[in-house]
Amino acid sequence: MEKLSHSQEDYLEEIYKQVLKNGYAKVTEISNALNVKKASVTGALNVLAAKKLINYEPYSKITVTKQGEEFAKTILNKHESLCAFFEHVLKLSPSEASENACKMEHIVSEKFFKNFVKFSDYIQNYCTENPEFLKNYNDLI
Repeated sequence: MEKLSHSQEDYLEEIYKQVLKNGYAKVTEISNALNVKKASVTGALNVLAAKKLINYEPYSKITVTKQGEEFAKTILNKHESLCAFFEHVLKLSPSEASENACKMEHIVSEKFFKNFVKFSDYIQNYCTENPEFLKNYNDLI
């Protein structure tokens, strides 16, 4: 699959979230969610459509292609996994966890992410099974 820029990944992730919620995405909602101008959204939509990741025609509802959906799911999974770890293990606020996850989701390798998920699952299960460890850990933070 062709590599996307961080910005393109953000657009695709937002489009996918809106499609999950509404069945389609709209330029105005994408613009509002990402806090960018509509012209920027239109430019990104044209690029994503050329890469066959979304279905887009001016003034029409935007949907994702099968390939776009797979790519978006990967991006969203990284974001959600990182965010959960930051929030539940590192005890960051939801907004700080999301902000950091958004930055990191674009730069981590697949190997890093796979190992991170294994570690995250292990540490969260270990904490659940070992309340004394969790108490000691919480005292450190």
